[in-house]
Formats: sequence, C-alpha cells, structure tokens
Amino acid sequence: MRQYFKYFLRLSFLVYSLFAIATAITAQSNLQPIGYWREHFNYQNTTTVVQGNKLYCATQNNVFSIDAEQNVERYSKVTGLNDVGVSTIGWDNTTQQLVIAYNNSNVDVLKGSIVTNISDILRSNISGNKSINSIFCNAGLAYLSSGLGIIVANLQSYDIKDTWIIGNNGNQVNINACLLFNQQFYAATDEGLKTAPAIGLNLANYSNWNNISGTNGLPALPVNNVIAANNTLYAQIQNSIYVLQNNNWSLWYNDSNWPITKIEPAGNNLLVCQRTATGNSRVITLNNTATIINTIAVPNVISFPKDAIMVNNTTWIADYYGGLSAFNNNSYQRYIPNGPLGPASGDMVFNNQTLYVAAGSVNAAWNYQYNRNGIYILQDGSWSDIGAFNTPILDSTLDFITLAADKRDGSIWAGSYGGGLVHINNNNIQIFKQSNSTLQPAIGDPTSYRVSGLAFDANNNLWIANYGAPQNLQVLQNNGSFNAFAIPFSLTENAVSQIVIDDANQLWIVSPKNNGLICYNYGNSITATNDDQWRMLQSGVGKGNLPSNNVYCLAKDKNGFIWVGTDNGIGVVQCAANYFQQPCDAVWPVIQQDQFAGYLFQGQQVQCIAVDGANRKWVGTNNGAWLVSAEGDKIIQHFTVSNSPLPDNNVQKISIEPTTGEVFISTFTGIMSYRGTATEGSSTNDSVLVFPNPVPPGYTGTIAIRGVAENALVKIADLSGRLVYQTQALGGQAVWNGLNYKGEKVASGIYLVLIRDQVTGQEKLATKIVIISGR
Repeated sequence: MRQYFKYFLRLSFLVYSLFAIATAITAQSNLQPIGYWREHFNYQNTTTVVQGNKLYCATQNNVFSIDAEQNVERYSKVTGLNDVGVSTIGWDNTTQQLVIAYNNSNVDVLKGSIVTNISDILRSNISGNKSINSIFCNAGLAYLSSGLGIIVANLQSYDIKDTWIIGNNGNQVNINACLLFNQQFYAATDEGLKTAPAIGLNLANYSNWNNISGTNGLPALPVNNVIAANNTLYAQIQNSIYVLQNNNWSLWYNDSNWPITKIEPAGNNLLVCQRTATGNSRVITLNNTATIINTIAVPNVISFPKDAIMVNNTTWIADYYGGLSAFNNNSYQRYIPNGPLGPASGDMVFNNQTLYVAAGSVNAAWNYQYNRNGIYILQDGSWSDIGAFNTPILDSTLDFITLAADKRDGSIWAGSYGGGLVHINNNNIQIFKQSNSTLQPAIGDPTSYRVSGLAFDANNNLWIANYGAPQNLQVLQNNGSFNAFAIPFSLTENAVSQIVIDDANQLWIVSPKNNGLICYNYGNSITATNDDQWRMLQSGVGKGNLPSNNVYCLAKDKNGFIWVGTDNGIGVVQCAANYFQQPCDAVWPVIQQDQFAGYLFQGQQVQCIAVDGANRKWVGTNNGAWLVSAEGDKIIQHFTVSNSPLPDNNVQKISIEPTTGEVFISTFTGIMSYRGTATEGSSTNDSVLVFPNPVPPGYTGTIAIRGVAENALVKIADLSGRLVYQTQALGGQAVWNGLNYKGEKVASGIYLVLIRDQVTGQEKLATKIVIISGR
C-alpha cells in the first residue's frame, strides 16, 4: 500500500508538472523548432484559381488553398513543393490531384500533403520554349499547353506519356490552351485553332491535326484561348470571342474599349476578365446571348484580373495586384495570406524584436530602380508596409536601401537612394533633404539625394553615406545638427555605401565602384577636423591586403574584427580598434575542404555577412547562404535551392533575430527564415526558455534552451541528479537532441536544466524539461 501511495504521488507530481510547464510556455507556441524554415512571400499577386477538393489559387511564387471552413493553407518549398515561380495550376477530378507548373517547366502534383515531382520537361535537353501556359486535366491525364506543343503527363505513374508537336510542317508552336470537347481535341495556338479526333489517330503526328482557322467564319489569326460552356465551344482571338454553332463560327462578343485578359466557363455562362490600358478593370458575366448580366468592378480590389471561376453562385477572382476575392451578390471577401509586398534587396534590421526590411535596390551600376514598396515590417508574426502606395508623404522617396535602428526611442531611420533621409517614429514621418539638412545631390543629378548607408556610433550620432555628393559623408549629431565631410580620396562617382562602427567608435565605409574600403576616426570632436584620421584600404600587401578592391559588405564580429566581403572572398581586419596606432593588413581566412586548403570564398562574390550569437558568420553569396565557424576555418552549413527551401541562390541580405536566433535571408525571389542554433547571450540565467516543452510524443528534432548566459555550460540531469547530457551554449542558446551520452533516447519524465556560469562558476537550476512517452 505504501509503495502504491508513493507511486501515486510521483504520478500526481508528473501530471502537475506537465500542466505547469505547458501553461508557462504558452507564449512560446509561435516559435518554430530549430532547423525549420519559414517563407515570407507575397501572396497578393494571384494569377490562376481552380476548384478541386478545395479552392486553389496560384500566386507569382507559390500556391494557397481555401477549404469549406474558410481555412487558408499555404504551399511552398517549406511544405514540400519542389520549386518556386508558378506559371499555372490545374485540377484533375479523376485522381483528385492538383497539378502545379513552374516557370522553369518543372511540374509538381499535390494530393493532400503528398507532393510528387515530374521533372522530365525541366531535365529534357530539347531546345525551344518549354514554358507551360495552361493545364487541362481529364481522366488522370494532364495536357500541358507549352511553347513546344502539347505535353501529356500521366497523373498515376507520374511521368510524361506523350508530346504532341503540332506546328506547321512538324515545327514547334506555342499552345495557349487546349481541351477535349465532343471527342475532339482543340488547341488554341499561335498558328490558329487546331483540332484532331481523340480516338484512332497518332496525335504526335502533326499531319493528323487540322487547322480550322480561316474556315467557316473563324479568322486566320492566333487563338488565345478555347473553352466549352453550355455544351458550346468558344474561341478567344485577341479581344473578340467567337462561337461555334452548326459547324460555323461567328463573332459572339467584342468590346474594343475592354481588352480581354482571360475567359472561363461558368455553368451556362462565361466569365470574362478585362483590363484597359489605363488600368480600369472588371469581370463580366455573359449569358448565352452575349448579354452582360453581371459586372464586378471594385477599384483597388479588381486592378488586374488574371482569372475567374464561379462556384455555387460565388465569383472567385484572382487579381495580380489585389489577391483572391470572393464576390457574392453585393458583398465580397478578400483572401491574401499575410506576407510582404515582394522581395527585397535592402538592409534588414531588428529593433525591439520587430524586423524592418528596406524593399528597394540599385543595379550593378548603382543606378536607382524606382522601387515604390518602401519598408516591410514584421511584428508579432504579421507583415505590414509603409511606402509610396499607402503613405502620401513618401511618394517621392523611392528605392529605400539602407536602415538604422534608433535605440533611444525605437524609431527607424531609412535612406532613399534619391529621396533623402527619412525618420519614421510611429506615425510621425520626417524627410531630410536640401532645405533641412546638409545632404547634397549627386554630381550630375541635381534632384537626386542618394542616401546609401546609415549607422549610429556609440554617442548616438547618425552617420550617413551620401552617394555621389561632393561631401559624401554626413552626420546627424545627437544634438540635432548636421555636418558634412568630403572623403579625402579620389573615388569613382564619389561612391560610398555601407557604414560599420567598430569598438573604438571609428567608421568603416564601403566605397563601391572598385574603390575599396575607408577607415575614419573623427577624434575628440566631430566639428573639429584637425585631429581627423583617414585611411584607404585596397588590395596589395601594405595597402590593406583586401582580396579585391570591389567591396560589397562589412560586419563587425564579437572580437571587434571587421569582416570585409568582396567579389573575391573575405578579408578580416583584426586590428580594427587600434588601426591608426598599429595598422595591419587584412588576413584571408584559410578553410580546409576535403584534401585541399583555400582562402575563404576565394573567387566568389560575398554580398552580405551577419554575425550570430556564437560569433559564427552567416555569409550570403550568389551561390547560396553559408554558415561558417567563428574563425572562418570551417563550413558548418551551406544552403542552396537544391538542398533547402531557398527560392534562389542569389542572397542579398542576412539578418538574425537576437533572442530567437531566427536567420532571415533575403533573395531576389523573396525572403526566407531559418531557425538557427545560436542566440545572443545574456548576463544572467534568469529568463531561460525551452522549446518545445513539453517535448511531444514522436518528436525527433532539436530541443532549444534559450536565454542562458553567454557561452554558459548547460547540463541535463534526471530528477535523481544523474547527468544525462552536457553541452556549451552557442551564445545564449544551448541545443539538445534528446539523447544521452550513449546516443539513446532518454525515457519519458522530467529533466532538470542546470546552468553553470563560466565567469562566476556558480551552478543553478534554470528550468525543467518534460519528455512525454512515445518518443
């Protein structure tokens, strides 16, 4: 009886502990596990909508669905898709599968959560235009209308069944659409409308296809689309719709004032998407007499309709600028999964756990690109933006490329490449240009105030790179006054960009256009220039020993070293704080790869560098994202499109959320994030969090122990105090795989997290981890 009572007490204690810990970690539930990815794409640019077991909508990059309960689900490389950049989608009722065609001609087939890839077209060596324009599915086959011809995919064996190249004389021809109607195939091609019987002939033989354009009233012109509605065939030729009746074609609908972007069947009616050259847009419903019986035209919602379907008297419209909208009678509802307006190439900075992203860019020649998207903001898991589209005061401040977080009040300073310096403090926005600052226009471009780099120094002075100006370095002092400096070196285009402040409060300034790197010490006073010190670093021993004069980026690590990214790898200035007292040449980290040793990223274009909580370096190149050791002598991880959800290999910027270790990676296609293993350390062990906790049954991922003192020794012990595992934190986070020293899964139960501070040597119980049975 006594033993049973002890068992009951232990069981009660376990249940109580499970409840207590589960309650305590509710706030952590939005964290993703270590090693997991998130995508941050624009879901506003919708292009195609189809009805299947759910409603599926294609965007410029990915796909999302809406079920009967209005739940929205996103599909991307994170969820198992094999590519990005969707050209079109189609649904097969027979196999209950969604067919996804990508811009590069790759094809995925989605059934529930299972994705099967058909890469035959992508991998084919056949020359010509392999892009897929539309998809018609029937009886387990997908007919892909492409720039080559019609490609038939088997949706059960998941391979290419046949290819029909049906152009004149057997040449390739662009197929805009195809369908099967009354036992005849119809193909809308650039050579006209072609038809062939579905049974009895080899459809891969072009001679078995008959071009009926130019006969029976159908003009001899390219055909944009062919559809069937109300058991009747319709063909779209430019902005006219022709109908087939009694084996003759006749003009059925035309409105020269309203160009057609898409036609779709809607029961016995037709849906017609239209957009004028001036941007007026609408979706009309035509009955069988070509009479308009309904018009949907809502400015800013219907801006560029690309597709529309009718489902249970609800009209669903995919709009390239307005997302997916459902119209029923006089009301509508919009479906736009949350994300930024698009990709970004500018700075990414965190301020109070909020991410700010400069959406603008310059090209390789440092010319502005007229990007109007402004700044993207990620706060509490939700994206918003501020820019020319929603903030009238910013209508002339395009191409935001640089940002600086003001720790004094949580505000953001942003640099527009042409529109000056912008201060954003909640709803208060102030622009600094010619009348209220010392900023100067670029030589030869008198209206262009190009702010290309921003950084706060230790005294809260904001330093400003003023690209192309005669005085190309500016400062806004913490007392509100501006000062301007002319960098005393001959620089092509007076080019300046990124600024990094070192531990001695000195400025390190990138000078693009193959100029090199500049170091500046303003001495005891900003306004007094008699003690200013300047030095130019370039390639060559004794000159700075940079790997190249073409510098792209800088980063200061936790040792105070300045890491310099160039088009020929990385150089490290290890004497930065004492540079004017004891100057040194940059060293090139040597990395061992297989049996060979070489300089770090030699021959590669290093476009960005970020330092994590363990002093490791995240490096972005045009060959993916890399994580290298603190000393730069070891590759820890390398992410590319082939081994990760990255949308492309051209990495522009990387930024790391300090408290969670989430690594945000910006590419030309979009933004991705990856939960890393290192966070910024704290001075104490008073705010330790574990994720996931409780560890659910079947979980085999990494357990994160976050918020420990920097580089602390972390021990995992059972309730009896027996040591199970020991590791050292990466910055402020330790990771555990749930195994003991023997590599065995630990038993279910409660485990203690003991942390030893490396400075004081004190050890304390920081928190508990609950392991639930079934792992």
